[in-house]
Amino acid sequence: MLLLGIDIGTSSIKVSVVDAHSRKLISSAQYPEIEMDIISPQPGWAEQSPDSWWEHTKQAILKCNATGTYDPLEIAAIGIAYQMHGLVMVDSQQHVLRNSIIWCDSRAVETGDEAFEKIGHEFCLEHLLNSPGNFTASKLAWVKENEPQLFSRIDKIMLPGDFIAMKFTDQITTTASAMSEGVFWDFKNEALSEEVNSYFGFGKYLFPAIEPVFSIHGHVKDTVAARLGLKKGIPVSYKAGDQPNNALSLNVLEPGEVAATAGTSGVVYAVSDQLNYDPASRVNSFAHVNHTAANKRLGVLLCINGCGITNRWIKKLAAGPMNYEQMNEAAAGIKPGSDGLQVIPFGNGAERMLGNQLPGGGLLNLDYNIHSSAHLFRATQEGIAFAFRYGIDIMRENNIFPSIVRAGQANMFLSPVFTNAFVNSTGIPVELYEGDGSIGAALGAGIGAGFYGSAKEAFEGRKPVEIVEPEQNSSYDDLYAKWKETLMNTITKTNELCQF
Repeated sequence: MLLLGIDIGTSSIKVSVVDAHSRKLISSAQYPEIEMDIISPQPGWAEQSPDSWWEHTKQAILKCNATGTYDPLEIAAIGIAYQMHGLVMVDSQQHVLRNSIIWCDSRAVETGDEAFEKIGHEFCLEHLLNSPGNFTASKLAWVKENEPQLFSRIDKIMLPGDFIAMKFTDQITTTASAMSEGVFWDFKNEALSEEVNSYFGFGKYLFPAIEPVFSIHGHVKDTVAARLGLKKGIPVSYKAGDQPNNALSLNVLEPGEVAATAGTSGVVYAVSDQLNYDPASRVNSFAHVNHTAANKRLGVLLCINGCGITNRWIKKLAAGPMNYEQMNEAAAGIKPGSDGLQVIPFGNGAERMLGNQLPGGGLLNLDYNIHSSAHLFRATQEGIAFAFRYGIDIMRENNIFPSIVRAGQANMFLSPVFTNAFVNSTGIPVELYEGDGSIGAALGAGIGAGFYGSAKEAFEGRKPVEIVEPEQNSSYDDLYAKWKETLMNTITKTNELCQF
């Protein structure tokens, strides 16, 4: 029996086929080969085409099938992980009405801030565990205000994973986890927030049926099965946002356990059983994959928009024909601190942990006689690691004290320079694991389809491939202090930096 996992990322679509019995990866594929573009019609806006996600998903599955390492007809269930907070809208014929307004879009910040004031800080934090910010509810309100004719045609709104499940099955469902990441969910009442929907003027008809994360969200329709070589009627039995799914993939399910990822964005994700919130909404709490009204499991999420996308921009700017591995090797040849060169890795939308400010990215202390491209590579990775330290300090202010962090050996964590900078600047050991979100989504499908009795059973026996411990007498505390001083100056005096 095989399981298919799909990860709808910002840069590409990744699929994996996993043997349900051994839990071993059989085959994987990514599509497209080059990173997908983010459409930005105006500064601070970020959109992608949902129909493109679907086309890329099909191509990735066909590419995986073409390896010949398995029989697609043996795939028994499908799981979906997806980029969080995106807004997808369809009409009554399930046609997409506009590009998705994705997670790093900043156009609705003012809309969310006004809602926070009008609905009330105390109510929002105690019931929603967040301010509306520029999350999905505020994005939908922006559409209602600025594109009223389009809004009037909406039959259902969805998160990105809900949309991909719809394309497989023609059925539209969502989950409490998805609704909470959109800031539509009232944790006190364990239901859609009447206050949010009343304030924004959203009718209940806009929302799909709410089902558990691990459940049957529909069955693959005949035309899709024939196109992709799959067995007719197999279930889509799991869907979750990429960060809850990443935590699932790392067996981070119980209070006190912490996961991290460093892809396009950077995330630290800690599980709690308390309905706590950050008074300044710099970190956010959402329903975890195993959250229920009776057994509360919240994912406290720190997000850094400017993470791997900063490294990608530097690659385009300065790496020439070098790949990421070669960049990492070059960076390793430079001593910590990059001879004074500093990178502020923000520039991918409003940074939640900075109070939704837009400080932009920056490069400081550049010396043409000293610094090379290798310095730039190292300074970028150190700047991203320092951004994680800044965010983890906010989590500590909220009584979350990670003793160890679990991460997939992927993306930025493939770089020893970044990993060591992360560990030594935060003072927290990191356990690195094989696999990625698409493998977690495959195993999630096995849980939802009932092949595994529990998430614990699905991930039993999982061991790290490497543990990286903080070094004694590291210089990174001092280097971080200097970087943080630069960041504070950046926030108040952005004209002192070369913006990018």
